[in-house]
Order: sequence, then structure tokens, then C-alpha cells
Amino acid sequence: MPIRKHQVSLRLFGRIRPGLRLFLFVFVGFSIFPLVQRVESADCGFAFDRFALTLENGSRTEAAGPFYYSQQTESETTWAIPPFYSSNNKPDVEAHEDDFLYPLLTTIRYGKERRWQFFQLISTSNGQEQNGAVKHRLTLFPLYFAQRSPDTNLNYTAYLPFYGQLKNRLFRDEINFVMFPFYVQTRKRDLVTDNYLYPIIHVRRGDGLRGWQVWPLAGSEHKDITTHTNGFGDVEVAGGHDKSFYLWPLHLKQDAGLGTTNAEKFRASIPFYAYSRSPQRDSTSVLWPVFTWIDDRAKKYHEWQGPWPLVIFTRGEGKTTSRVFPLFSQSRNKDMESDSYLWPVYQHRRLQAAPLDQNRTRVLFYLYSKVVEKNTQTGAEKKRLDMWPFFTWHRDFNGNERLQVLAPIEPAVPNNRGIERNWSPLWSLWRAEDNAKVGASSRSLLWNLYRSEMAPGRKKVSLLFGLFQYQCDGKMRRTRLFYQTISQTPPVAN
Repeated sequence: MPIRKHQVSLRLFGRIRPGLRLFLFVFVGFSIFPLVQRVESADCGFAFDRFALTLENGSRTEAAGPFYYSQQTESETTWAIPPFYSSNNKPDVEAHEDDFLYPLLTTIRYGKERRWQFFQLISTSNGQEQNGAVKHRLTLFPLYFAQRSPDTNLNYTAYLPFYGQLKNRLFRDEINFVMFPFYVQTRKRDLVTDNYLYPIIHVRRGDGLRGWQVWPLAGSEHKDITTHTNGFGDVEVAGGHDKSFYLWPLHLKQDAGLGTTNAEKFRASIPFYAYSRSPQRDSTSVLWPVFTWIDDRAKKYHEWQGPWPLVIFTRGEGKTTSRVFPLFSQSRNKDMESDSYLWPVYQHRRLQAAPLDQNRTRVLFYLYSKVVEKNTQTGAEKKRLDMWPFFTWHRDFNGNERLQVLAPIEPAVPNNRGIERNWSPLWSLWRAEDNAKVGASSRSLLWNLYRSEMAPGRKKVSLLFGLFQYQCDGKMRRTRLFYQTISQTPPVAN
């Protein structure tokens, strides 16, 4: 009779949907965590494991394979149920972040700043201006935008496409619209543009500026030579300009930098020709943009392009380039080197901006990627190596190393903390960490189904839910099988 009851129970459990079965598994696991944590040895990985961190001071608890972990360090606390939820708290900097199916839903708090977003379509934020005024912002993209503050000058409301106002959004200081795109007014500093049937008709005005356009038929804009005071209190000249076009982009005319030492004259009749002339740089294009000649006297180089962007040759003190795309490309200037062969089969780029010296090599975009960063003042070096989707490995400036197998997303979005917290645990079949400073290391296979830890004078191994355990701490060697001690002896003297 009891056997029959168990058979019925197994049949009922088999009819439960896989998602619900996973939930019940995790729920039951969490229910017994308080009991398991009281056990002297918590080495039961994949089911449950608690251990000290290898690369920094702190501890970590993992349970139910990749579906739960918590981690405590000197500066932050994290716990997660990947990929559904994670919480990260940094009390020293008053920062807290919660992720729900990252990046679908996130909440972020940093000091008095708060932000909540759902797939970047619905978001709320609370912040503070430099003058201390608090502001509350709500966005239901692209239909509704609102901001409220005790400082009423910061308030706005917008119902797209009917009417509304935006402030400090979309790269503009202020936007007003009625039945978008029939009428839109934008302001950026002193420049005000009235758009009718945006972007076809506009009238523009500003400090010494006036202009209009009926795109693509014709347009004209003029700006006087003006002056302004910079942040150091010095008066600077702001160059004027004259711009016009008709049948855009067929006929273009522009005189820029008027009143300055580098006034530029540009004329174009696309696609027949385009040219610009200035004291620092001359450029001439025929059958634009296919064939171009450039004489850059400021940067000290000559360049020939044709057909652009496939063939480019540059020679001079400031820059050297040889490109026949996609066969090969070599480019040099004082700060950067760039090479590619059979693009995108092989790419290499080097950036030298003291004290940073960075080298990056890529094969087929993210199939293979290697980044080396060196501090030329201290000699410290940091490396990262990725081979999609097999592994990611990195070593920091302190010499600490970490290897993860597999890595289907990390090579494309390196150093993304959200991916590392919420998704990486799911496919980290093998993890290896080495702390160069203290000489500690750890290895984990299949979410601690096998785990080993080593440090000077200490070694620890756990296998198959802790059914086999070995530990040596310099004072005693102990072997456990089926959670029972079967051997306990002093270590052999060297």
C-alpha cells in the first residue's frame, strides 16, 4: 500500500509543468537552508555549498546548482536567483540595485538618485539638481513624459503626439510641440528652432543667427561674428557662418569660422564634386564621396581616397594609412595603431595615451578577442582573453586570474555586471580562480559538483554532493565518505 502511494505521488509530480517543478525544487531547497547551515560542514555542492572567496575577502553561498547564490565582501552584498532576480548593495557608497530578468526590469539607487525602468520603455527616476532642487521623472516611451519638482521651472508634461513640453531631453534644453510633427519648437542654449511638418520646414533664430529651410528644396542660415566669456573669464570670438542649399543634397554652400584664423569655404554639387578650403586643411572630392584628396596642414598629412571607403592611402608626419578593404588595412598616428587583414578575420588596435598602453586583437569579431592594458608608469598589466562561446579569462592589475567555461554572452559585452550577476552563473560549467597575492586558488565543475580550494598550508576537495570530502589544514588530514570520517591523520612532514 505505501509503495502504491509513492507511485501515485510520482505520477502527479510528473504531470506538473517543468517551470513549476523548478520552482518547487528551489522552494524546497530554500526551506531546508536554515537546517543545512547549522551543519558543521556545508560542502554539499551542487545542492548547497558555502565557502570563502578566492579573489577577495568575503564568503559565498551557492545552492540548487546555478539557481541561488549569496555573496558578502568588505564593500558589497549580493544575492540572486538567476536569471529571475538579483540584489546588489554597496552601503559605503549608498548604492543599491535590483534586477528582475535583467535587463527587462531594474531598479537603481545611488545616494539620493533613484531610477526604475522596464525594458527602457517605462521608467521613473528621482534625482537632485546642482542647486539642490529634487525632481521626479516618469516616462512611458514614446507616449508620455513628465517631470515634477518643487522648483516649478523644472516641471514639464508631454503627451506624444498631441502636445507637451520636454526639458533637458533628447539633446535639447527645451522642446515644445503640438500635434507632432506638425509643429515642434526646440531650444539649445540661445538657439531656437520652429519646425513645421518636422523636419521639412523650419525657421531658426539665436544670438546673431537667423535662418530658414524648406527641405529638400532650399534653405539659408547666417550667423554674425559674436563674442562670449569662457569659464576662465576670458573673452573669446565665436566665428560666424553663412550656409545655404537648394535641392539638398545636390547643391551645398557654406562659409564657416568667419572672423577666426581658420575660416573655411565649402562648396558641393553632389555627386559631381565637393571641396573645402581653409588655412589648415584643403579637401577635394570628385564623384563624391568616391574620390577625394586631402591636404591637412594642421595634422601634417596628405590623403588619397578612391574609391572611398575601400581604398585609402595617407602619408605624413601626423598619420600613415594603407587600406585596400577588405584585404588589408594599416593605420598609424602618434596615439593609435590599427591593422586588419581579410576584415573581419583579423583586427588589431593599439592605443597609447600615457600612462595607458592598450592592445586589442580580434578574430571574426568576438570569436576570439584579446585585450592587454598596461600602466607604463607602474608596469602593472591587465589581460582579458575571450573565445566565443567557449570561455572568458581575465587577469587584473594585481595578478588575480579568473577563467569561466562557457561564455555565450560575455565576449560581446565584457565587464557587464548585470550579465555577470544574473546570467553567467547559469552556464558557468567550470570556474577557476587564482589569487596571486596570497597564493590561493579554487576550482569548480558543474556548480560545485566538484570543488577544490588551495592556499598555503591548506587544501580542500569536495565531490558529488559532498559524498567525498578531503581536507588538509596543516594540522590534520581528514577524509570523509558519505559524510562519515573514514580517515584522520596528521600530515606527512616535509
